[in-house]
Amino acid sequence: MASSNYIMVSFFMVVLWSCCCVLSDNTTTTPEKFYQCICNNSDFSDPFPTAFFTPNDDTFNTILNSTAQNLRCLVPSVPKPELIFTPMTEPHVQAAVICAKQLDIQLRVRSGGHDYEGISYISDMGSPFVVVDLSKLRGINVDVEENTAWAQAGATVGEVYYRISEKSKTLGFPAGLCTSLGVGGHITGGAYGSMMRKFGLGVDNVIDARIVNANGTILDRKSMGEDLFWAIRGGGGASFGIILSWKMKLVTVPSTVTCFTVAKTMEEGATKILYKWQQVADKIDDGLFMRVIINVVDKKEVKGERTVQTAYNSVFLGSADTLLQIMNESFPELGLTQKDCTEMSWIESILYIAGYPTNTPPEVLLQGKSQFKNYFKAKSDFVRQPIPETGLEGLWKRLLDEDSPLMIWNPYGGMMANISESETPFPHRKGVIFKIQYLTLWSQPDQELATKHVDWIRKLYNYMTSYASMFPREAYVNYRDLDLGMNKNVNSSSSFAQASVWGNKYFKNNFNRLVQIKTKVDPENFFRHEQSIPVLPPTFTRKRKGKRSNH
Repeated sequence: MASSNYIMVSFFMVVLWSCCCVLSDNTTTTPEKFYQCICNNSDFSDPFPTAFFTPNDDTFNTILNSTAQNLRCLVPSVPKPELIFTPMTEPHVQAAVICAKQLDIQLRVRSGGHDYEGISYISDMGSPFVVVDLSKLRGINVDVEENTAWAQAGATVGEVYYRISEKSKTLGFPAGLCTSLGVGGHITGGAYGSMMRKFGLGVDNVIDARIVNANGTILDRKSMGEDLFWAIRGGGGASFGIILSWKMKLVTVPSTVTCFTVAKTMEEGATKILYKWQQVADKIDDGLFMRVIINVVDKKEVKGERTVQTAYNSVFLGSADTLLQIMNESFPELGLTQKDCTEMSWIESILYIAGYPTNTPPEVLLQGKSQFKNYFKAKSDFVRQPIPETGLEGLWKRLLDEDSPLMIWNPYGGMMANISESETPFPHRKGVIFKIQYLTLWSQPDQELATKHVDWIRKLYNYMTSYASMFPREAYVNYRDLDLGMNKNVNSSSSFAQASVWGNKYFKNNFNRLVQIKTKVDPENFFRHEQSIPVLPPTFTRKRKGKRSNH
C-alpha cells in the first residue's frame, strides 16, 4: 500500500510539472525557469516536451540540426543552447522575449537556419543562451485581388512561391534562389533572386511587417514607425526584434519563362567568354538573370587532370525566341542555341534554378527541406570594374589548388541600379556589375581539414582585393562572414568602433542610421549577437542630445 501511495504521489508531481508549470525556484534549472515563465506570460500550458528541448533530450540534436545548413557550426566544440523553444503562436514569441529579459538569458532566433556563421542557433559570446526556433510559425495567406501575401517567419521561400502559384499563374515574388530559406531572416538581409534585375530585392517589395520588439510588444508598420520599418528591411537579422511575418507585394510574371545552363571550361574559352560576360551582365535585358557558377571539374579528355568550369545558369522572363534574339545581339560569344533553352512556368523555373531534377513536382517545395548541407566557409565581394583576363587566369590557378571550391557570380543592373542606396539599408545598387560568393566545402568534421580550407579561402579573398569594390570593400550581410569583425564586448563603449569595420562593408553609409535607430528602439541592446547593430555609447548619445537642444 505504501508503494502504491508513493507511485500516486509521484504521478501527481509529474502532472503538476507538466500541466501547471508550478516549479520550485530553489531547484529549478534555467530551462525549467524559462518554461514556467512562458506559461505565466502566455496561454502556453502544454507539457514541457511539446515545445521545449534541452541537451538531455533524445530529440535535442534532431531539432538543433533540423534546419542548420552549415555543419561546421554543429561540431561538438561549438557552444550549444541550453534550451530550444519552438513557439506555436505569436504571443509565445512575445513571452520568450519577456522571459529572456527577466531571466537575463541571451536569445538567438532561427527561422530557416541559413545563417552562414550559424549565429541563429549558436553563440560564441560566452553566456548561456536559448534558441527560439520559429519553424512552427509558417502560415501563408495569398490575396490575389490585392496582389499581396502575408507569410510568417518560419515559412520557407519555396512554400511562399508554391502558395502564390497555387492561387495564380501570373503572380510571383522576387526573393531567394534556395527554396529552404526561412522568410523571416532571409528578407532582413535583402533577399535577392532571379527576378532582382526586373523587380529589385525582396526588401524592395515588402509593404508591411509584424515584429516583437525588445519590450515584448507586437508592432506592425504603422505602430513601429518608418524608421524601424526601414531598418528591418535589409539591416540584417536579429538586431531590432523578432520578425513574425512579412506582407509582400506580389509582382506580375509571364506565363512562359525560359531557362538554360551552358557550361564552358578553360579549354573551351571560358576566360574570354567570362570577360565578355562582365561587359554585358548588368546591361542586358532586365528580364534576364544570367549568373555564373564556377567550380573545378575533371577534364573529359585527360584522366587525372582538372580544369575550371564556368556554367551560365539563367532564367529569362519570356519566350525562348525572344531570349535567343537578345543573346545573339548582346552575348553571341556564349553560343546559346534553341536546344539549350527550355520553356516552362515561373514555378517550374524556381525548381530549375534551385537545382531540382527535371520534372520534379512543385509540391516538393512544401517539404521546406534543404538540398545541400555541407561543412563550408563563405565570403563575398561586389565588383564595379571588369576583372581583366590576367586576373581571371590568376583566379583559375588558385581554384585548381583547392579540393572543392565554388564561386557564384550574380549579375546586377536593371532595377537594382534604379533604387537609391539609402532607400533601404541594403546599399549595393548603382555601379555594381556583379556580386561574388566564394565558398569552400568539405565533408568531414575534422579541425585540421577545416583550418586548411578556411586558410585557402582567406588567401583567395586577399588575392581578389584589387578587383573588388573599395572604400569600403563591400560585403553582403546574408553571406555573413565573421572574418570581417565581431562584437567582442557588446556592453563596452568600443563596440561601436569595432562594429563600424564590418558595418560599413555590409551597409556603407546606412550603418550610422541603423545604429541611431537601434539606440532608440533597443537602448539596452537586448537583441545582440556577434555582428548585431550596436547601440551608441552613452557619452556619445548625451553629446547628440546636447547638440539637438542647442538648435
